[in-house]
Amino acid sequence: MSLDAVLARIDDQLPAATDRLLELLRIPSISTDPAYADQCSDAADWLVADLNSLGIKAEKRETPGHPMVVGHVDGDGPHLLFYGHYDVQPVDPLNLWENDPFDPRVEDTPNGPVIRGRGSSDDKGQLMTFVEACRAWREINGTLPCKITFFFEGEEESGSPSLVPFMQQNADELRADIALICDTGLFQSKTPAIVTMLRGMVTEELTITGPRVDLHSGFFGGLAMNPIRALSGILADLHDETGKVTIPGFYDNIPDLTDQVRDQWEGLDFDWQGFLGSVGLSEPAGEKGRMPLEMIWSRPTAEVNGIWGGYTGDGFKTVLPAQAHAKISFRLVQGQDPLAIRKAFQTFVRDRLPTDCTVEFKEYGASAASVMETADPAFEAARQALSDEWPDEAAYVGCGGSIPIAGHFQSILGMNAMLIGFGKDDDAIHSPNEKYDMESFHKGTRSWARILDALCKG
Repeated sequence: MSLDAVLARIDDQLPAATDRLLELLRIPSISTDPAYADQCSDAADWLVADLNSLGIKAEKRETPGHPMVVGHVDGDGPHLLFYGHYDVQPVDPLNLWENDPFDPRVEDTPNGPVIRGRGSSDDKGQLMTFVEACRAWREINGTLPCKITFFFEGEEESGSPSLVPFMQQNADELRADIALICDTGLFQSKTPAIVTMLRGMVTEELTITGPRVDLHSGFFGGLAMNPIRALSGILADLHDETGKVTIPGFYDNIPDLTDQVRDQWEGLDFDWQGFLGSVGLSEPAGEKGRMPLEMIWSRPTAEVNGIWGGYTGDGFKTVLPAQAHAKISFRLVQGQDPLAIRKAFQTFVRDRLPTDCTVEFKEYGASAASVMETADPAFEAARQALSDEWPDEAAYVGCGGSIPIAGHFQSILGMNAMLIGFGKDDDAIHSPNEKYDMESFHKGTRSWARILDALCKG
């Protein structure tokens, strides 16, 4: 195996690789809109054909929703599974796009050339970095470096309703030594990163009911309990003056950061002032005594995502509403049980209900945090491979969001996952004028070639 030759091939074939990506981007595979079901199927067909052209035995697998793409290539050494998703977000508002979102193009910008179009960063461009690395590897060596399973989903942007049943039904086929996921980004748009911890989530809606009907505030105000007042008091009680969540048991069993991880995160020199300043804020609002990266990567949160009740239209209507509503989300970390947190929150609310008020809960999702076992030598091998490609040394980082597929790989298939991506903070994923830097596409492809070499040569 000649890594230098593979990297040179990637460099030489960048124009052709870009054309292939543009072709895939032209397919409007919007998974949330049933009107685009045929186009989602077309995108799956395109990927099957592309994988087959590389000697990979790939096929489209039907589900109750959009199809999966599964491909296999045999080989010696470790068995790797690569996951990506081919579906994309809707394009609304269309009037804010500078060009047709499904007429992608390469544009010159002050920061270098970018690939502009829906799905360029999330996730077609990222997915194709791995495919193009495999293409170059096969063209130079005649085969791929080890056994690889390719697993592409078509419903990630619509909640992945078919994913868990499909993984459960095909667990033996999909199980590998480690999973690779390319759906993340560079830290602060420049430092290559392997995400090793993801927060879980619990989402809950509550409705507090007081009187049977809306009441006249002149006749009943001061005497009758207002459900909005009750709800506001309960929500205000969720945090103390130091930013800590006050639900009993909320922080039980949460491990502290190791000195090694803390030192590495401090070395990332996170510009939290710029991070908050970019959205018009200036001061961290989380737990006192925690560094900013710790707040968003390894500490749990309770956030009010929506609150409503009474009259909210134009003008004024002086009522005491019969009901008040709120949506609450909790981001969870290692050691927290999502179902226990849900139960504790519901108890917290009930304990604070005034007389004459009742509460109903509507339960949404509940998923645990995911923490990867970085003691696996594959992680350090991949980190060094990334460091060899980029100017900055690669780092292990956390992620404040929730990427359920990583947890599914652990819980359903019993294997670790490495989340490695090359998106940048200004890629505008889910927004108009989404883009993927040509540097991300090029160096991302080269990075995967280096990682394949590092993981498979042993």
